[in-house]
Amino acid sequence: MSFSEDTIAAIATPPGEGGVGIVRISGPKVWEIAGKIFQPLDKTPVSGQPHGTFAYGKVVDADGAEIDTGLALVMRAPKSYTCEDVVEIQGHGGAVSMRRILRRALEAGARMAEPGEFTKRAFLNGRIDLVQAEGIFDLIRARSDRAASAAMEQMEGKLSQQFDAIYEAFLEVAANLETTLDFVEDELPDEVFSGIADLLDRTFRSLDMLLDTWDEGRLLREGARVVILGRPNVGKSTLLNALLGFDRAIVSSTAGTTRDTIEEGFVLEGIPLRITDTAGLRETDCEIEAEGIRRAEAHGAAAHLAIYLVDASQPLDEEDRVRLGKLDPEKSVMVLNKVDLGNQVLNGKWQVASVVETSLVNGDGVEELKRAMAETLEKGADLNALPHAVISERHRDLLIRSHKEAKQARAYLNENVEEHAVLASEHLRSALEFLGQVTGRVYHDELLDNIFSRFCIGK
Repeated sequence: MSFSEDTIAAIATPPGEGGVGIVRISGPKVWEIAGKIFQPLDKTPVSGQPHGTFAYGKVVDADGAEIDTGLALVMRAPKSYTCEDVVEIQGHGGAVSMRRILRRALEAGARMAEPGEFTKRAFLNGRIDLVQAEGIFDLIRARSDRAASAAMEQMEGKLSQQFDAIYEAFLEVAANLETTLDFVEDELPDEVFSGIADLLDRTFRSLDMLLDTWDEGRLLREGARVVILGRPNVGKSTLLNALLGFDRAIVSSTAGTTRDTIEEGFVLEGIPLRITDTAGLRETDCEIEAEGIRRAEAHGAAAHLAIYLVDASQPLDEEDRVRLGKLDPEKSVMVLNKVDLGNQVLNGKWQVASVVETSLVNGDGVEELKRAMAETLEKGADLNALPHAVISERHRDLLIRSHKEAKQARAYLNENVEEHAVLASEHLRSALEFLGQVTGRVYHDELLDNIFSRFCIGK
């Protein structure tokens, strides 16, 4: 069943030059529109082409003049992405060519698709649930192989199956509990209520296991912000270049060379990072350098991981001690650089996750530092396990709310099940309401807008 009478169209390929560009058209008037804008070479109209086939021909304007040549891919409902009749016009890639084909489709009766509307129709027509739709979004935005693998599992429904199992268990508990309301007090044996409580407890364990995947999901989807901090000339820019594998930052023996932050993308053991080199931390009268230091401190406060470098060949400065003391010990790694010149920073009790010795000019200790970074970032997440679907912030919020309601129901069962069965049932219904919003069993327009508005227009 289609939930819209509109036929929508959009460019489905990225902007810019390319060998092929695609305009996607979906909806009840797709055959009428395709017949107006595309003329197959074999004279068989697009509406007469079999499902899953290509027709070669030309795109024409309202007067029959040729706009482009290419292919029309025919997909008939319900065997299409949207579960509606769909035609994809594949022409020569390029901004002008694609705009001309799209404009022609709009002139012929289609309307411009909203962001994510093709995927939204796939959900509304029952092809996918909301969790799978979010998996599509995650795959498009994946920044590492591991993130892409996790998104594929989510698209295939592996995560949805776990949500559905919890939902069905809560539904069974609620149904069993509400059935007891029809009986007179003391008429039911105690094992009936103990069985309800046992099922609820088993379901809590499954719910907790899902919640435990959030840290990993956050890292895979959002990545981590890593900032390199330290006094001037301790090797911060050298470290950035060593991690990236190419010379991104200027390295100089002149103190204060780095005045502003330098950011670069980097993938570490499947975790996408945004790594930032910063100005050397010191007292200065230079306004420009002072602004760079202020930005460095701001980045350090907001980072998922702070790498603090010191020159191990010199005694630790009191300013370093103060700055190290301000870092979150769970999110910081201390690097003792220049140990090839000696190590005078020994036997300290540093409030950091780990301490690594390096000689960056020689390339020593870089791999050890990478392992320390990964271990610090992975706390609460098992990134050594095989790639698997993991929950998002939206899922986590709804699971926590559902968990809270179900726990309240369990508390009522512990107190006096006969007296509080009605209250327990009400909390279970609320738990089901929150769980239903995860996969889309329960949804409202604001929820759908929030999810699909993040998609690109052609998806």
